[in-house]
Amino acid sequence: MTVRDTPWPAGTPCWVDLMTTDIDAATRFYEQLFGWQVTVGAPETGGYVMAEIDGRSVAGLGPMQPGMEHPPVWTTYLASDDVAATTDKISGAGGTVVQPPFDVLDIGVMCVAQDPTGGTFGVWQGKSHFGVQIANEPNTLSWNELLTRDYDAAKNFYASVFGYTYTELGDENFQYATIEVDGNTVGGIGSMPPDVPAQMPPHWRVYFAVDDTDAAIAKAVQLGGTVLRPAQDMPYGRWGDVADPQGAMFSLIKPASQE
Repeated sequence: MTVRDTPWPAGTPCWVDLMTTDIDAATRFYEQLFGWQVTVGAPETGGYVMAEIDGRSVAGLGPMQPGMEHPPVWTTYLASDDVAATTDKISGAGGTVVQPPFDVLDIGVMCVAQDPTGGTFGVWQGKSHFGVQIANEPNTLSWNELLTRDYDAAKNFYASVFGYTYTELGDENFQYATIEVDGNTVGGIGSMPPDVPAQMPPHWRVYFAVDDTDAAIAKAVQLGGTVLRPAQDMPYGRWGDVADPQGAMFSLIKPASQE
């Protein structure tokens, strides 16, 4: 279990949130699937919902805002000590700043960007809210990884912007590396598997830990979700991909370390 009440090191995946077409239905789905306790923000938050476990923040959920023209999606946010400086690095490294830096009330500053290969991510500089306060525990965030069709370009971009270093784990059939920040493993980056449909863009994948992957997938289906990849074993645990009733994809995993 990871518990944190201070800023995450720059470059670390520090927060995830869902933008969805039906915030009420999505809230019910994740409450029942993960047992999250949710709090609806003040009117000025636009209906944004904070999800917690035992009083600690685990994720956010929000309704699509005017001008958003993408399917429901989970977004990974990377920590920054200075979002303005980070956006300059993003542009300088060939990325695109989709949404320039702006203040989120008095809790932080954020922007949304896209790497040169097409992967979209957020950048978060916390003031009073630093990101997830509990992780690597059942029903909380467990892993974040970028899947891309230009592995080398993506690695070079994130190394330039966030100072990432990498440990190669893949082989000739599948390129994959863990991401390190200050010597600590914080996520992964891999080439998109050949069986992924061509219309699927490069994306940051969000994994939530569970006690029983098969049971969690079955429960997601019972609640109106869809199985995208059935549960299967890998060296790091048993995992599967699902989509919530509005179509947002995420992964469920029982990490091998919890077995």
